[in-house]
Amino acid sequence: MTPWFKKNASILTAVIVTAAFVALNFVLLTKDIYWLFLLPLAGLVIFLFVAKLETGLLLTALLTPFAVDFALMPGMELSMPVEPMMILFTVMFIFRVLIERSYDRRLLRHPITIAVMAMLAWMLVTSCTSQLPAVSFKYFAARLWFVIPFFFASCQIFRNADRVRQFVFCYAFSLVAVIAISTAKTLGNFHDLQTLHRVMQPFYNDHTAYGCVIALFTPVGFHFLVRNEGRGWLRPMLLVCFALLITGLFFSYSRAAWISVCGAIAVYFAIRMGMKVRWMLLGFALLVTVFFVYQSDVLYKLGKNKQDSSYDISGQVKSISNISTDASNLERLNRWASAIRMFKEHPLLGTGPGTYQFLYASYQRSYQLSVISTNSGNRGNAHSEYIGPLTEQGVPGTLFMLSIFLTTFATGVRVYRTAADVRVSRLALAFTLSLLTYYIHGVFNNFLDTDKLSVPFWAFTAVIVALDVYSEKKSIIPENQDSENLRSLKKD
Repeated sequence: MTPWFKKNASILTAVIVTAAFVALNFVLLTKDIYWLFLLPLAGLVIFLFVAKLETGLLLTALLTPFAVDFALMPGMELSMPVEPMMILFTVMFIFRVLIERSYDRRLLRHPITIAVMAMLAWMLVTSCTSQLPAVSFKYFAARLWFVIPFFFASCQIFRNADRVRQFVFCYAFSLVAVIAISTAKTLGNFHDLQTLHRVMQPFYNDHTAYGCVIALFTPVGFHFLVRNEGRGWLRPMLLVCFALLITGLFFSYSRAAWISVCGAIAVYFAIRMGMKVRWMLLGFALLVTVFFVYQSDVLYKLGKNKQDSSYDISGQVKSISNISTDASNLERLNRWASAIRMFKEHPLLGTGPGTYQFLYASYQRSYQLSVISTNSGNRGNAHSEYIGPLTEQGVPGTLFMLSIFLTTFATGVRVYRTAADVRVSRLALAFTLSLLTYYIHGVFNNFLDTDKLSVPFWAFTAVIVALDVYSEKKSIIPENQDSENLRSLKKD
């Protein structure tokens, strides 16, 4: 076996298992005998997780873009096959940590880890006080099997920089395959916006989640394209993959995804110019303040925009600010207004994690309903990663989520500026900008309750922690020591 195959044995195993799953999925599902191949496949997966958790992590990342929701029983739906794999990974990881006591305590003391643990602890508290406890505890359990494998376990796994690259490639290559399929379905349907919003099904539920994950991979994909040291077949493959990412981003027709990438580009130039994080945050806070001070004038101007969503790129961009006729924008405002009314009734503990979609119907107002409004709770949540926790977990829920976002962003920028190795510095910047696309996108949608976005989001956050804990920092001479050195030179 050549050295290359030895070095990449884990990822090759994951590729083979994924290929087998996809092939059998298409062949056997049509014959209604899908359960036959689940038995040997499940045995192989269990063996991989027991033998090597790292391989299990890569395999899960590789399969996630192809996963589809499957109803095991009434009221219980799992993303197959990845959520059972996450549950298995979580159990194996906890068992291994308890037996070996080998988890690095520096990771547990990191500010980002503390913020994540605080978020989980508060989510458990609000699940106990929830108006729908069964819903909240299921939601909390799902959050655990998202966070434990792809944050807590990944922080240690990503100590090896090769694992970071392999994880990104695993998810990205499968995502690119989904983009290729979706783009092929797009051809010939450019004038049918409803069809364009559904071409990514069944792999992604709608174009917003599809656009969000593509935006998330755009900065880090660009990094690996321009910084990759490989030669031969790898560079043209990366070029093709990145071209498909950009194509998928364009044809996702997700306005929030476009805005998030543009925002990440703007912040990139601010970071490169040396702007401090506090000034960036102050500038953002100033913009929010100006909006609320002049909100009447702003809303009046926005209300005069009649451009609806369109397959035409210019029309789609103009429709971003249409809050008078665009159904998507109107429904988002309706969800936000309903969420705020719910929050006012339960400001501290909220209504319980995962309960918004089942409770918000009675908080709607007839004058705010859109043509796509519903009372059945079957069309998603509060459409905001900030307002959603505010409604379901009260003020502390939003504060904990904000603390994760802000601490991760600040840590990523700090690692970029202090890492001794320029490769680590550039890697930290790439992952920070990728996460920033989600922080911006989170204003308009929230997807951390899904495997499609939780897997890369928590893994990318773990990369920032691993780079901060395990990378060497630049040596900085204190001012008093520097002055002493100068005095000694003068004496000499």
